[in-house]
Amino acid sequence: MKTVKMLVLGAFVILLFGAQKPYEQTFPPDVAAPEGFRVNRTSYSAIMDVLGPSRPEVTLEQLGELEGLQLENIWASMGEYQHNYVRGLINTQPGERIIGRALTIRSLPPRPDMKRALDKLAEEGDWDSRFYVRAGEEAKPGDVVVVDLGGEDGSIFFGDITAMGIQLRGAAGVIIDGGTRDLEELSADPFEGFPVFARFFDPIAPLWWDTEYNVPIRVGTVTVLPGDIVVAEDEAILFFPPEILDQVVRDARGRQEVEDYERDLLRQKKYRVRDVYPMIPELRKEYEEKKKKTTN
Repeated sequence: MKTVKMLVLGAFVILLFGAQKPYEQTFPPDVAAPEGFRVNRTSYSAIMDVLGPSRPEVTLEQLGELEGLQLENIWASMGEYQHNYVRGLINTQPGERIIGRALTIRSLPPRPDMKRALDKLAEEGDWDSRFYVRAGEEAKPGDVVVVDLGGEDGSIFFGDITAMGIQLRGAAGVIIDGGTRDLEELSADPFEGFPVFARFFDPIAPLWWDTEYNVPIRVGTVTVLPGDIVVAEDEAILFFPPEILDQVVRDARGRQEVEDYERDLLRQKKYRVRDVYPMIPELRKEYEEKKKKTTN
């Protein structure tokens, strides 16, 4: 009887957890890429292959909903993506904001064999191997070119002439986790409305090679996916997925309405700061009643 129980228990464990696999395993071979696959306009990413169907295309009108919303209220409305922001980059147009969709580029330090491969891919795919030139031919209105370029230890991305090419495509701006050149030109009036954020500025030409186009990249300590919503100011740069944009806008707008009301209460000089921020229950009730009247 005891033996039968042990056998039943063993069978149950196997069904529940699966049979123990051997130490030396045999894996199926990788699937070869079909002809022409490697020159797709977008570099292949298994991660984006999984996530793509859940990430809607965001229109310029939808992006416009973020205009006028305080950066802190947008950040506070990002939910589980609140960690997805970076700070410390220099803005060539101080005080100006970028709002758009991430078009991502990854660059790597040079080596001869990789350069040969990149040149061959560029020839087969009919694009420029310099992705700052390519973005000047392919970027769409509302795109934000976001570049993974090694951070403080990285290289230079572009200069004012190729920046102008991207600007003329209607892109909203450029964010470089690395460096760029032509600070004086990029800060001048012709680039008003087209901020470039970078870690540093340097007069030398680009040294690294652009390797992947529109794939997951790293900026500082965060991951940026192609199509992410980007909101960039002098203070910080936020990245979050497009599928939560409507919720972020609703929540940020609600927070802003509450804070505007709190500011009005303080200006009346009738209440203590501690009673207004946050509002005590009586004031909160009064706010909710006024809000109902204005929405009805």
